[in-house]
Amino acid sequence: MTIPADERPRPRADLAWAISVGGIGVVLFTAMLVFTWYFAATLLLIFTGMLLGLGLNALTGALGRRMHLPHPVRLAVVCIALALMLAGVAYLGGATIAEQASLLSNTIKSQITNVRSFLEGHGIDTSFFDLGNAAPDATAATTSDSTPSPATPPRGALPGAGALASSGGAIVSQTFKLLLGTIHGVGNIFIVLFLGLAFAAQPSVYHDGLLFLAPAKHRTRITLIIDRISETLERWLIAQITVMLAVGAVTWIGLAVIGIPGAFILGIQAGLLAFVPTVGAIIAGVIVVLASLASGWIAALSALLLFLGVHAMESYVLTPILQRQALDIPPATLFAFQILLGVVFGIRGLALALPLVAIAKVMIDHFKTYEAPSLAEVA
Repeated sequence: MTIPADERPRPRADLAWAISVGGIGVVLFTAMLVFTWYFAATLLLIFTGMLLGLGLNALTGALGRRMHLPHPVRLAVVCIALALMLAGVAYLGGATIAEQASLLSNTIKSQITNVRSFLEGHGIDTSFFDLGNAAPDATAATTSDSTPSPATPPRGALPGAGALASSGGAIVSQTFKLLLGTIHGVGNIFIVLFLGLAFAAQPSVYHDGLLFLAPAKHRTRITLIIDRISETLERWLIAQITVMLAVGAVTWIGLAVIGIPGAFILGIQAGLLAFVPTVGAIIAGVIVVLASLASGWIAALSALLLFLGVHAMESYVLTPILQRQALDIPPATLFAFQILLGVVFGIRGLALALPLVAIAKVMIDHFKTYEAPSLAEVA
């Protein structure tokens, strides 16, 4: 049987086309990974703004089920209520927070010194407490005490022009570093606030714009994925805010009853750290126990039992009840991703690990459900 001439080169053309498409896909995927790696901080900042927008949109939707008002009016009511609440906390507890924060910092530093002395007394190496800073300082101090530097002027003499210029340059450099760090932090806060308000003010505009970028034949499927991700994250945010408020209030009241100094600020930090599952609870517990050691072993033991009770309430009561329909991620999987993202992207990756894993889980579940009928038909 003779094969027509026009059909002979088709296998080669198909193979060349497959190789070309595969190569382009590999290059694009590699470029996306490199872009994500180099601009991870910016991408995580934008994602934080999107989470804030979803949270505001969720609160606006909850208000809309009780008050039939236009979306911009409900968003304004939510923003004003949140601003008044924050202003009230700052006005009523601002002095208390500043005082307790200073007292708590001094207490924790003294307890770390006590713990280090205890470990050194039992022959345990405590060089990890220095974090690479104490040793050089001590060496410099010893050197300066034993041998006077030739550049150091004698006592009673005026410093020279070089010493004045060097000191002035160091002061200006440190001032600029502090100023730039403050501007960077405040700028990030304003960026997150602006993005959150922009996303919450016109959610349909960004939703439709994102769908417009997708191919027309896949828009129905992508619409379903985006809606599921938005719904999952909104439910999780509402549940997480409730958990944070409950953890903060119970910790504050419990520590105040025990008589631990700085109970209010410890309750605030416990509530904020509840945003980070597992790791946040461990950090909050360590801080609570360290702060309680200054009041005696009985107070420290009582604070430890309180922390265990609050953690049990969060893990086995609040989280299963409030988030059973929002997220269902195995703890080991979540903890592994937290460690991975924390090592790669720092504190931001650690804090945003849960919503990122939630997005991945929604997409995986959707594709598994979508592909199930076709696999059954093939079988």
